Amino acid sequence: MADNGVLPVDKLTISETVEEAEFSQRVLVRSILGRPDGGAGLAGQTLKVGGWVKKGREQGKGQVTPTGTSLHVEGVLQMPPADKQGKQSIELKVSKVLDVGAADPAKYPLPKTRLTLEFLRDYVHLRPRTNTISAIARIRNALAYATHTFFQKHGFLYVHTPIITTSDCEGAGEMFQVTTLINDSEKLEKELLKNPPPSQEDVDAARAAVKEKGETVAKLKSDKAGRPEIVAAVAELTKAKETLSKIEERFNQKPGIPKKDGKVDYSQDFFARQAFLTVSGQLQVETFACALSSVYTFGPTFRAEHSHTSRHLAEFWMVEPEIAFADIEDDMKCAEAYVRFMCQWLLDNCLDDMEFIAEKFDQHAISRLKMVASTNFVRLTYTEAVTILEEAVSKGHKFENKVEWGIDLASEHEKYLTETKFESPVIVYNYPKGIKAFYMKVNPDNKTVAAMDVLVPKVGELIGGSQREENYEVIKERILEMGLPLEPYEWYLDLRRYGTVKHSGFGLGFERMILFATGIDNIRDVIPFPRCNEFLGGYFAYQNFVMVGGANPVESEIWGIRRASLGLKLSLRRRGE
Repeated sequence: MADNGVLPVDKLTISETVEEAEFSQRVLVRSILGRPDGGAGLAGQTLKVGGWVKKGREQGKGQVTPTGTSLHVEGVLQMPPADKQGKQSIELKVSKVLDVGAADPAKYPLPKTRLTLEFLRDYVHLRPRTNTISAIARIRNALAYATHTFFQKHGFLYVHTPIITTSDCEGAGEMFQVTTLINDSEKLEKELLKNPPPSQEDVDAARAAVKEKGETVAKLKSDKAGRPEIVAAVAELTKAKETLSKIEERFNQKPGIPKKDGKVDYSQDFFARQAFLTVSGQLQVETFACALSSVYTFGPTFRAEHSHTSRHLAEFWMVEPEIAFADIEDDMKCAEAYVRFMCQWLLDNCLDDMEFIAEKFDQHAISRLKMVASTNFVRLTYTEAVTILEEAVSKGHKFENKVEWGIDLASEHEKYLTETKFESPVIVYNYPKGIKAFYMKVNPDNKTVAAMDVLVPKVGELIGGSQREENYEVIKERILEMGLPLEPYEWYLDLRRYGTVKHSGFGLGFERMILFATGIDNIRDVIPFPRCNEFLGGYFAYQNFVMVGGANPVESEIWGIRRASLGLKLSLRRRGE
């Protein structure tokens, strides 16, 4: 092999073949470029490829295939010119254009110039076509695959927990409410405008009719009238009562949200009670842990937090395992093994995308993954962590947030521990009871709970977990201490009433894991469709660009692209597939 990594021509062979994708009429570009020789050994083969033009360039006599155009072409793989052989291993000379999806270069909103991630947030429907977002998408996919692989390998059962819930897992109250009352109220208001409700006179008249029909039935019975007469009169009375019921129902309909005793009447809502989007699947997945031992859930969660920071989303994904017959030590052991497994998985299965990220965004991304994958996490109690931070302050280190026992560690404290003090992931455990959720097991000192956080460089807290309180009386008291109503948690208390068991679990913020892996600064750039306060992931600016598919072609434009593409030499790029 030549020094530049490209096989010399006399060493090439065209005996090898590459198969079309099983469910697509093309050869995947990655199956060509992912070969050890970068596809050079396939030179001379005819095949079909498909993709989107990342950078339209002039070819020959001023011919240009515009950026954004989709192409499905057939051609022959060939070695690039000698002056390009260090940059690419293979290129495709197009012999037949099978299909074209045109993009007007004057209107296509993603020019071939370098674009900022902030700009791309306004085009979430198009940004997957960029190298950066497509690389992040593959990294996200790899981490999801790694998650399922890790837990399935260790005998965990995957459980789908509900998105709609009646309970607040964290007790913070920052929840999105699910209700049909507003829509129902608006529909009713429109209906009443279109068909005004009956008046009091209408109600009185209907009541009088019922009274009259009732008296008629009573008189017929007292006069011992014939059965046919009485049956007919009763039928008229029944009909009058039904009419009165409908009139009274419409008369009592009032515009606005229904209320009872001055409060919103949720008995008239869709679920007949208050309902919310979940902030965590933990409480529900505990029910399966208390029956099937080792389980996990992986899905979207929601928090109505009014924050505009680069670290907050209103909709985000959580990985939440729960383990029966496990204490806080087992919990920390599982969390560490899981994080190290994911880091090694990216190094083993997604290295090309990580190299791209390291080149463009964070040169330490790969070394950070290697460090975490190969390092035993430091463990220290919350009290020890506060002592370390207080010593740093005494030696002149400045923190914006005050350091004292009882505070919730801020991001700057977490980063000091992981990046300055230990240069390693850190697990802090045994936190003050007053700053943690009601379900965490109270320690014998009655001041702390068996809670733990996994802290990593770059992002700080990556995982939060705890041993759960299995004592019925203690957890009931904790719910009341937090000012929460008992009724929505009765089912949760049943897990302690009937066959209670020691169990533990944790939650990993999936987007935070991607931030850690990539070094990307803003969490909105590592989730496909970001949802956060006053931001719903950009607008779909369809008026700004034109794409024409084969089903509805603009013949002159597509024919021009077809002609320009014949004989075109395509530089194959793995990114974007």
